[in-house]
Amino acid sequence: MSFDPAWLELRAPADRAARDSGLLAAAAEFLGAAEDPVAVDLGCGLGATLAAFAGRVGGRVRWRLVDKDARLLGMAAARCGGDIETWAMDLGAVAELPLEGARLVTASALLDLMPGDWIEALAARVAREGLAVYAALSYDGALDWSPGLAEDAAVREAFNRHQLRDKGLGPALGPAAGAALAAALERRGYVVREAASPWRLGPGEADLHRDLVAGIAAAAAETGMPAAAWAQARRAAIAASTCRVGHLDVLALPPGASAQSKTTSVSRP
Repeated sequence: MSFDPAWLELRAPADRAARDSGLLAAAAEFLGAAEDPVAVDLGCGLGATLAAFAGRVGGRVRWRLVDKDARLLGMAAARCGGDIETWAMDLGAVAELPLEGARLVTASALLDLMPGDWIEALAARVAREGLAVYAALSYDGALDWSPGLAEDAAVREAFNRHQLRDKGLGPALGPAAGAALAAALERRGYVVREAASPWRLGPGEADLHRDLVAGIAAAAAETGMPAAAWAQARRAAIAASTCRVGHLDVLALPPGASAQSKTTSVSRP
């Protein structure tokens, strides 16, 4: 499971705009409150999570960037600078992830690719070690265009079905992953907050929108649904349409780390 750096670059502005600012600020505040803060970013890609925290916690944070793709790790370290360790390893071995001594575990656009047993294992491990978790931009199954086309709903259903396929570690949870992590940590006494973080693509994001349509059509076709005509119509309408792609951000703090109620709060736009 690896990603083209060009795709990660293309989606970066939409990701930055979509992150829920309240949860990001709370995660940064929790991390920065440690005397010697250490954060571990899982599936770091080009370092988008570290970049999101930049300027919020100063230069004291020691980051451990974890990714299977050594090329992406090198690019992320070169871009982000600071006190960074890189770990080229398979994320599937939860017991071997370098979480010792950390305060916060982060991930962006990762959970929906992972199987349910991996999410449960991660929740169990961070709970044993008393670590907080900030997981942003997990796809939640919402995919809507305005104006709509008659085929949009069927294509969305096919795409969401495709999201459940094995991405290398077992059948993925897809759109249910963010909520699954939140529930797993709540069961372990964590204070969990959730917030919507949708992409909102308009004419200014035409290149990303075009690539997104191509990827959705390809995934739908792999499920047996012909989507070429839909993709052609969607591409032709990009200049006059908007697209909302739903994501979920989750911040989970260990028991005793916050005075807030343990009732999950959900922020929706």
